[in-house]
This record gives sequence, structure tokens and C-alpha cells, in this order.
Amino acid sequence: MDLKLNGKRALVTGSSSGIGAAIAKLLAAEGASVVVHGRSSERALQIAQEIASAGGKAFVAVGDLSADKSAQAVASEVLSALGGVDILVNNAGGPESLGWMDVSPDGWTRIYNTNVISMVRMIQQFVPTMKKQGWGRIIQISSCVATQPFASMPHHSAAKTAVLNLTVSLAKELAETGITVNTVSPGVIVTPGAERYFREMAKAKGWGEDWKTIERHVLLSILYNPTGHLGTVGDVAALVAFICSPLSGYINGANLRVDGGSTGTIN
Repeated sequence: MDLKLNGKRALVTGSSSGIGAAIAKLLAAEGASVVVHGRSSERALQIAQEIASAGGKAFVAVGDLSADKSAQAVASEVLSALGGVDILVNNAGGPESLGWMDVSPDGWTRIYNTNVISMVRMIQQFVPTMKKQGWGRIIQISSCVATQPFASMPHHSAAKTAVLNLTVSLAKELAETGITVNTVSPGVIVTPGAERYFREMAKAKGWGEDWKTIERHVLLSILYNPTGHLGTVGDVAALVAFICSPLSGYINGANLRVDGGSTGTIN
């Protein structure tokens, strides 16, 4: 299927590894010019080089989106490279493995800033140009914990819930502008970091080293889903690429889960 992304310009925040890198690579493979963003220039350059080696077009913007000044600097780099943005994928952010009694009020603020306000900064930087163009796609990457939280990491789950609310509000704000706004919420995804974590867990619990065996234990002990396997970064990237496409114009204000059916809700 031709996703009609040839010539589109995309920024994928937090794309120097994991889910973000997979999204950036797929958008580039579909013909978009992509800015790879991260806080490590070495890792961002590596992903950009992989895209270029595969025949795609990629640029790099490095900086921390959790502060106004550095986020503005990132936006300036993006505009310098692309001249504008048609697609914004807000993926930067991440969890922090602390429980209710371990995370301080300042920790709640920090996680909210990293996972929510960082998205707001990028939205405010690029939406005005999208409105002038009369077309745009904004995708927030949230998590299944937004609607089905664990007992642990409450600050992370609450921040991811705020992302869902942000998306619906922004979709209404941008009504009839040609810009759609959606959330993609992954379940347990086997990023390189997640695999390392699960292998360490397997070693501690005596599950062995065979990945299929480890995967089964993870499903049974952490979060089961009806597909019987864990998700890959490609599973998330494929959905995001479609939502970025002109073909997805009637999908707006939605929370689209990529979790194998682990979230126990009919909506």
C-alpha cells in the first residue's frame, strides 16, 4: 500500500532508539524526510545513517525537550533542516521504576514535564505552520498504562493518561484545519532496553536464556495478552505510519492501542 508520504516532512522526538527509531525508519522508507531527535548525538547520527544507507532522507536534531530553551533550539534545528513540519510524532519521554512511597512530589513534576509538557512545547512550536499549510498530523505516543495502570510507577501512568486528554482537546482546537491529532498507546514492546531488562529478570528468576521461554514467563507474570506474544517496535511503527498518512484523514482524537488486547476495555 502506498501511504502517500513521499515528500512529507516529519519530526519524531525520542527517535535515537527503540520505538521512535523504528517509526523514523519506516516513515523514511515511505518517502518522508525525517528528523531523528534524541539527547545523544552519537545514537541519533547512527539512526540517521541507517536511514540514509537504506535510501531514505534523514537529519539530526539533538536536545532536551524538558526545558523551554533547549526545546526551542531543537525546533530551530528542525526548521533549518526541513523548512517546516507536516508530521509531528511526540515520542520523547519514558518511565521511571518507582513505587508510590518512593517517588517524591518533585518526581511527579519531573515525569509530567518529561512526558507531557515536552509534547506541549513541540506542539506549540509547529502547529502554527501546519495551520498555514492546511494539513498536518500530530501523534502522541502514550501507553496502555494510561487506561490500565499498575500499582507501581503511578506518576508515569498518570502522565500518560494526561496525554490522552491532551490529544482530544487539541483535536477539537484544530477542528477543520486539516490537522488530525491522535494517540498511539503501546503495550509491552520488546525494545532493546526491554529485552535486556527481561533477560536480567529471567536470570534472577531462573527462567533460562531461551527467548521464547522468557517471553512466556513475561506474559504470565507481568501482562498477558490474547495474542500470546509480546509486541515489537515494528508493530507500533506500522500503525503510526498509517496514522501519519493522508489515508487516515477520518481518524481524529482517537486513542489507538497496540497491546495485543491486554487492555481490558471495549473502547
